[in-house]
Amino acid sequence: MARSQPLRASRVIAATLATLAAFTDVLAYSIAVPVLPDLSRRAGASPTVIGFLFASFGVTLLATSVPMGALSDRLGRRGPLIAGAVALTLSTLLLAFANTLPWLFLARLVQGSADAVTWVVGLALIADLFEAEERGRVMGLFMGGTTVGFMLGPSLGGWLYEMGGPRLPFLAVAALAAFCTLGFVWMKAPAQLEVGEYATLRQLLRVRAVAICGLAVTLGGGTLAMLEPTLALFLAEHIGLGPSRVGLVFGSSAVTAAILHPIVGRIADRKGGRWLMHAGLIGMALMLPLLSRINSFSSAVAINVVFTLAVAGMITPSLTYMADATSQAGVKSFGVAYGVYNVAWAIGLLVGPSLGGAAYERIGFPTLTLVWAALLLPLTLLVAVVRTDTMGNPSS
Repeated sequence: MARSQPLRASRVIAATLATLAAFTDVLAYSIAVPVLPDLSRRAGASPTVIGFLFASFGVTLLATSVPMGALSDRLGRRGPLIAGAVALTLSTLLLAFANTLPWLFLARLVQGSADAVTWVVGLALIADLFEAEERGRVMGLFMGGTTVGFMLGPSLGGWLYEMGGPRLPFLAVAALAAFCTLGFVWMKAPAQLEVGEYATLRQLLRVRAVAICGLAVTLGGGTLAMLEPTLALFLAEHIGLGPSRVGLVFGSSAVTAAILHPIVGRIADRKGGRWLMHAGLIGMALMLPLLSRINSFSSAVAINVVFTLAVAGMITPSLTYMADATSQAGVKSFGVAYGVYNVAWAIGLLVGPSLGGAAYERIGFPTLTLVWAALLLPLTLLVAVVRTDTMGNPSS
């Protein structure tokens, strides 16, 4: 009689822990949305500097994503996941006790490294364990959980900030990150899959479909990152919302997004991810100017929920499309593939808040959303019409 698989070696457990770690990482990132602007102002930062503080997260994210993905392809997923959870714990503790801008910047840089490991290796683990026809569903659940963290983070951060001061939000997330560390230590990593060839970043970008996915992710990620500091500032300065209500606005679409991601993932399994990804980006461009029409707390909640419909339509399909494009090109090292994915996000995280913060200070939020939408829409259409009939071979 065959022995049943131990719980700690289950692929469901592995996917659950990867999702919990990504949730915690996103929570640590987004919980700072209503808190960091206030902390930065106390340290004498301008809106432009606040934008650079948010963007600094992308520096180490960009630098470590591909190397950590390649390392996990060669050495296995468990060790890097443990290291990423430890780094997340330490960076969040540093945010809790930082009281000057240099320490805040250092904490965000460490946080970017932790994000690179958590997302790249976690997604590669899921791509290893689940077949192509299952990935959309599982990655949809992955994104559903992480989107809850992204949306709940600001509201939880604002609430904890007002209840216990600026340290409490970060201490709470650090405790959850420590729990993830213990989970990965306990987990029995699946047997390392044989990989015939380890593709480099340069080789993988020769695959046209991979490059298209990366460009689309940069556009979408940059738009979302641009909104994080600028929308929070707009709501505080022009609508008069306090940190807790700003957090509630960002958290208002949590349930909607959590429900939508698995649904969109199933559709991507059946219909393919590329057209859904581009449709989501087009929707973001068209709805972006609506955010400048916010004039009250209730309108902020309603408009943000509508905008989230397009966001969900872009993110999950892009995850499945990256795996599909990589597999069809004959590449089995998903660590490098999702390193490329994270590099694309990192570029967006670097450019979005930096340009957004500077533009907000000079032209205001309404004009910023119009200009950004006017650039995003044609760029998305241009990427969408590129043919990928020839997938390309990374080794060629």
